This record gives sequence, C-alpha cells and structure tokens, in this order.
Amino acid sequence: MTGLRWGILATGGIAASFAADLRTEGLDLVAVGSRSQESADAFAARFDIPRAHGSYEALAADPDVDIIYVATPHPMHHADARLALEHGKHALVEKAFTVNRAEADDLQSLAAENGLLIMEAMWTRYLPHMIRIRELIAEGALGEIRAVTADHTQLITSDPSHRLNALELGGGALLDLGIYPISFIWDILGEPETIKAVARLGETGADAEVATVMTHAGGAVSTSLSSARGSGPNAASIIGTEARIDIDRVWYTPTSFRVVGPDGTIRESYTSEVTGRGMQYQALAAERLVASDTIEGDVLPIAESAAIMGTLDEIRAQIGVRYPSEG
Repeated sequence: MTGLRWGILATGGIAASFAADLRTEGLDLVAVGSRSQESADAFAARFDIPRAHGSYEALAADPDVDIIYVATPHPMHHADARLALEHGKHALVEKAFTVNRAEADDLQSLAAENGLLIMEAMWTRYLPHMIRIRELIAEGALGEIRAVTADHTQLITSDPSHRLNALELGGGALLDLGIYPISFIWDILGEPETIKAVARLGETGADAEVATVMTHAGGAVSTSLSSARGSGPNAASIIGTEARIDIDRVWYTPTSFRVVGPDGTIRESYTSEVTGRGMQYQALAAERLVASDTIEGDVLPIAESAAIMGTLDEIRAQIGVRYPSEG
C-alpha cells in the first residue's frame, strides 16, 4: 500500500478495468459508490472492496476515502468531480475530462481553492512506452519534429440508443475516441495554433467520424482521425528531421514502437511489458503527487487538460456538434 485510500464512483466497464489494475498493483481500494446499492454490492464483491455505497454522495462522504476515481459518462464528470472535491477528496476523472472548457476551468479552480489534486485519467500518458518516447524526444533523437499523426478508429455500433450515439450522454467519436489522438498531439507538439476539422454526423447528430489538421509552434503539423463506425490501423507516428517513431497498434495501449532513421534503419525497438491493462500507472502518478504535496500534475497538468477541452470545443464548433447540457 502506498498511502492513498481509493474510492471508485460508478460501476461500468471502465471502472471495472481500473479496479482490476488497482488490485494488480496492490493499491488500497476501499470503497465503491453506485446509484443503486445492488450494483455497488456486486462490484464490491467482484473486487473484494470493503465498503459499498448506494449513492455517489455516500461515497464522497466516506471518511476513509482519500481519492475518488470518477468513471461516469462525460456529462456527469463535472458534477461528480465537484462532489468529490467539495467533500475534500482528491479526484482522478475519466477522459474526456469534461464536456467543455468552462466545466474544466471550474474544476481546476475548485481543486486549487481546496488544495486538492485533480487529474484527467488519460492513462496513455503514463504508460511506459510513452515515457520512453518523451525521453527520446528530449534527447533530440528525432531532431526537429515536423509532424505527428494518429488515429483512433473502432467499429462500435450505429444503434441510436447506444451511449456513443446519444448526444445527451456526450456521445460521438470525439469525446470517446478523438480525445486520445488530440491529447497525444498536445503532448508532443503542444497547443495548436490553427485548427481545421471536418466530420460526418450520424443519425442522432453525434459525430461518427472526425478528422483534424492542426498547426503548431515552429510550423509543425498534425493530423488525427477518429471513427466509431470503422476500425483502422490505430497507429501513430512522430516524424522528425533525424528520425521518426512508429507506434504500433494499438498505440494508446501498452504496445511497441520503433525509432527509424531516414534510410529505414531501425535505431531502437521498444516492447511494453505491462501487467494488466496499464491503468495503474496513472493511479501511481496521482499517489506520487499527493505524497509530495503537489496538486498540479506534471505528465498532464490540469491546466493542459482544460486547454485540451478548449481544442475540442473549437473542433465541435467547426463540425456543428453541441450537447444538450450546454443549453
């Protein structure tokens, strides 16, 4: 045990994956909260969690919980993270962090006012292969980075009742899938200076496919493609003047990559060796920050998460997608 006592808010698939990885790492998972006692009890039994709460409010009020992982759908993140912060709990909030920049800014301010850590659960940033990639870039192994490209494309469903196609639940490819390549591009190239986005909307008005072309400091360019209606390569590349990095399928999960010279010579190969899904690394990062009395993340600062939501706001404005919760 490393010190923080974890609570999980919601009991869906992503919550189950996170709970399994916490258990794999031996972290202190002490409570779960659901909208129904039955669901909380079943989840607690599955993952050997001592306390099961039949409401999110009860979880937030649990005095033996230090940090809450928020795993509800996107439109609920703001209210549920606020609930955790208002009860003095640190918070790790599933991505996309919120549905828009305004909600993200509000959570950032509330956490700062209360001296609490709030982090976006963009688990890819914390995976070992991404740490090595950032090391290579810092060492200058790629030279000047000229371009980044990434896709997140899955064949999910066109069923209008599915969460991914329901605008009232923040449905669409962008918040569920596009957040991965957009955050990756931010990680490597920083804030975009210009954004161009196109999309195809589905029957419900949610975005089924979204593509972006962005420019960044120094003239670097990036492209991304997200789709919920077809499975693509799910690969990514970082292209520099001295070499490139090709990240294999599935690039945003524990995987392999190669550093390739302009002549095709492989200069380094990396293969991930990760136990479980790999979601424990973001939890370990949160624990490290709290232990060092730091409320601002270093791998993904909350200010950056908020700014990324601003990028997604601009993309949605260009493709004509607005969520009911935004009025």
